[in-house]
Amino acid sequence: MQANALTMQANALTMQADALTMQADALTMQADALTMQADALRLLGLAKFNSLRINEMLYLV
Repeated sequence: MQANALTMQANALTMQADALTMQADALTMQADALTMQADALRLLGLAKFNSLRINEMLYLV
């Protein structure tokens, strides 16, 4: 009986560890998504800057 209780406790701890691992994975994915958003905004800024520079050059000629 006591062995079954210990096995159940071990299974519960394993499930908790798995849940924490999944939470950590989810946080990593969120961080990756934020990094990609930041990269996209930076590229958008560069594209806008380049567009303004091209317009500037066209109107100066």
